Amino acid sequence: MALIAAPAAQADDFDNLFSEQACNENWGGSSFKFHIWYNSGQNGSFRNVGSAVYDFNSLRPGDGHAYPLKFCNFGASSPWPGSGQNIKNNAASGENDHYKYTARVFFYSGYKGAQDVMAPYQHIDQFRNVYNNNASFQWTS
Repeated sequence: MALIAAPAAQADDFDNLFSEQACNENWGGSSFKFHIWYNSGQNGSFRNVGSAVYDFNSLRPGDGHAYPLKFCNFGASSPWPGSGQNIKNNAASGENDHYKYTARVFFYSGYKGAQDVMAPYQHIDQFRNVYNNNASFQWTS
């Protein structure tokens, strides 16, 4: 019996969608080193992202369907702002906890258009170029 591995992009999309690390409330301790928030100043709901996202609205985990990446649901009786909302065109701030790679959030899907760039261990309290107009994410060296 041969095992067929999912292409890297599908495996990455699967992890970004379903890994426990994506909504780890101890975001600083998450193995996913990019954190994106609904509100400015790293406030409201967030999501930890581990790998590149070509289109925040269309992740493909390998099951033949496309899913939007959403902010994590926090606060059952009093939901945090942004809980369960789509990330695409709804993010206001971010933080890069990676020691080596630069984090880039792009205006358009496919890593195109204006971008906000965070060097290792840098955060942006309010995106300048992609505030509430963000569609993709990529690590660069």
